[in-house]
Amino acid sequence: MFVFVLNCGSSSFKYQLLDMSNEHRVAVGLVERIGMKDSILAYEPANGDKITEIADIADHEVAIKRVLDKLVDDKVGVITSLADIGAIGHRVVHGAEKFSGSVLINAAVLAALKENIPLAPLHNPANITGIEAMMSAMPGVANVGVFDTAFHATMPAESYIYALPYEWYEQHHVRRYGFHGTSHRFVSERAAEMLGIARDQFNCITCHMGNGSSFTAVKGGKSYDTSMGMTPLEGIVMGTRCGDVDAGIPGFMAAHGNMSFADIDNALNKKSGLLGISGISSDMRDIRKAAKEGNARARLAIDVLCHRVLKYIGAYAIELGRVDAIIFTGGIGENDLDFRASIVERLGILGIRFDASANTVRGKEVVISTADSPIKVMVVPTNEELVIARDTREIVDRY
Repeated sequence: MFVFVLNCGSSSFKYQLLDMSNEHRVAVGLVERIGMKDSILAYEPANGDKITEIADIADHEVAIKRVLDKLVDDKVGVITSLADIGAIGHRVVHGAEKFSGSVLINAAVLAALKENIPLAPLHNPANITGIEAMMSAMPGVANVGVFDTAFHATMPAESYIYALPYEWYEQHHVRRYGFHGTSHRFVSERAAEMLGIARDQFNCITCHMGNGSSFTAVKGGKSYDTSMGMTPLEGIVMGTRCGDVDAGIPGFMAAHGNMSFADIDNALNKKSGLLGISGISSDMRDIRKAAKEGNARARLAIDVLCHRVLKYIGAYAIELGRVDAIIFTGGIGENDLDFRASIVERLGILGIRFDASANTVRGKEVVISTADSPIKVMVVPTNEELVIARDTREIVDRY
């Protein structure tokens, strides 16, 4: 079976086509600036060169049709017919409490996703747009929703309830949900496999670090606690998001900074984090370059990030009681050697011993602690698309 995986945004989407007989990726690409002038379509078959086309693409349905045409094109296609695609897997950001696992999408599921829009107003509408566009482009083909929040559905109440009026939870579903669930799930399962530990016996701390970052305490193979909250704003310092801050700051800035709620929300989500501290960029590569050139705010941004990371690792280690592994993934986690070293070198309090010679690779599976370290520190590249494709195949096979 071929599974088409779609990760849809409001004006763009990423896609992959996977052959699930061997779980190989046969095509990958991205469509950007949908609905704008000079839209960009990128398509890369596994055994061919990357193709980039610039043309006006009116909407997601048109964009999807163009991608599907590429997949069956006589010269650059990778399948003989669209009938070869057995199912479509969709990344859906917020499943709230309605969905604790991946589901076959039908009218009732779509209605529930629309009910969840207030919890993810920037993400769920785009995910729904992608689902509806695929249903129109390939009627009769199964669509499966795989939720960022689903892996965290196992958290106990003490992890997800906020110390707020309980009626807010009962009436408005205000609670911690967590995100990046497919990534935390993939890397924790893969790490357990690498170490030869049964999943239901595996305790680890997964550190997904990119422009958006979140940490998860995994206990017995299941999410026990996670850093992102009701929205992706809470937790670790991120590229442009503030992470944990005093809840009184928005009120203070409204009163004394002449800012509206919309201004404050925009600042916390898009002007804070590494960008806000450094004043340079949200990209760790730019910030590290500036720090090496003597920029004090860039150095401070790195120091603040490291400080927050250590706080979360320490807290989660205590929560878990026993930690088998600490796992780095995501753009920063997989590729920033200096960052990994600066963290692991300070984890000696946990008995961890750093192997600097092993910490010289980017984007590959590796153990960067010594053989005698009681807690293994690992780099495991994430593969969220493969998780989505696997769940899609499993659900379609079930039905």
